[in-house]
Amino acid sequence: MRPALSPAAPPEHAAGYRNMQQLIQLRWIAVAGQITTIATVTVGFGVQLPLAAMLKVLACLIAFNIFSHLRWQEERIVTNRQVFLALLVDVFSLTAQLYLSGGMRNPFVFLYLLQVILSAVLLTPWSTWTIVGIVGLCMAVLALFAEPLALPLDHEGGLASLYIRGILISVAVNAVLLAIFITRIGRNLRTGDAQLAALRQRAAEEEHIVRMGLLASGAAHELGTPLATLAVILGDWRRMPEFGKNPELLAEIGEMQAQLKRCKSIVSGILMSAGEARGESSAKTSIKVFLDQLVAEWRDNRSIVGFVYDNQIARDVPVVSDSTLKQMIWNVLDNALEASPQWLSLVVTRSGDALTLEVTDRGPGFAPGMLDKFGTPYQSTKGRPGGGLGLFLVVNVARTLGGTVSARNRDQGGASVRVNLPLAAIAIDAGGGHVG
Repeated sequence: MRPALSPAAPPEHAAGYRNMQQLIQLRWIAVAGQITTIATVTVGFGVQLPLAAMLKVLACLIAFNIFSHLRWQEERIVTNRQVFLALLVDVFSLTAQLYLSGGMRNPFVFLYLLQVILSAVLLTPWSTWTIVGIVGLCMAVLALFAEPLALPLDHEGGLASLYIRGILISVAVNAVLLAIFITRIGRNLRTGDAQLAALRQRAAEEEHIVRMGLLASGAAHELGTPLATLAVILGDWRRMPEFGKNPELLAEIGEMQAQLKRCKSIVSGILMSAGEARGESSAKTSIKVFLDQLVAEWRDNRSIVGFVYDNQIARDVPVVSDSTLKQMIWNVLDNALEASPQWLSLVVTRSGDALTLEVTDRGPGFAPGMLDKFGTPYQSTKGRPGGGLGLFLVVNVARTLGGTVSARNRDQGGASVRVNLPLAAIAIDAGGGHVG
């Protein structure tokens, strides 16, 4: 099996690597074709060829291709210059074989077109024109210095002419190889373009997240003063005789103070997250305890009729309590709660080194268009400004941790969101360090 490309390789270099693999395959086909042609012409048609010299050229081409195959097993980044040099080797080896076998009178001189077309597809303009110039120079050398074969040019014989049959075979080989390899190379280039577009989209999303983070941090600072003012006012109201005589008002003031305390806690959490890197000042815990505490805290601060939590992790592992992961899971639960206030469930499983969290609800489900654009910002059916950012942040946090998020509509109604995460992102290694 061919080794996977390094994920760090830029898309254009990854496409260059795949195209280099196509050239190596094409070179093996050329080797097989040359062996077949030399044997057929020598044995079948009795044409005298300088076999020793031609086999030396063939041996050099085989050695170069073996070297290329071994080199590109170790290295994954292929530049335009390296593809250019590989095509030059092909041009010079073809020229050497044609020089030894009739020069411009050899019907397989049309194989130069294959090299020119491949260079036009694979190389930058200056490299392509350089190949064109070198091919023209090689053809001039063949026309001036190559010894012609003792091959009758009996064109009037039609298909009975050996030369005409050679031209037909040459053109057919050109057409078949171009159809096969240009299609493959075009697919490689399109794949590279798609990867580059995905990287640009990811960069734009990450920039969007940074802007939101700065906005949230600024808003948290601005909210600190009015929240403190409200806390003072509510404290004064609680001590006023007019309110002290009314138990209902006192109860409402108490509820307002509790909600205000929660708001201040949220603001403090935003400011702490803005000032600390992920994993810093985090307590050591285990994955089961971390999830149990996370769910208990979420449930204590939400009003829900039916909530099913099933933690199926059999073998616990030490982790750090990651605030970013905690907020991500809360976002998934909050979105499900808004769609299905009466019932939802969270099932946690572990398979090897992967953690899976599946949140299921009995709401109306996702619209088909939303499933196609799942995780993109401002895609929401809630009809309010800023909707859809929760799942957008969930997808990006999971991606940062090396995981994935998927969503589907259930056949029996409702929706399901599945988060897959590698435990290595938050696990603690044997030495007590964070491996994420």
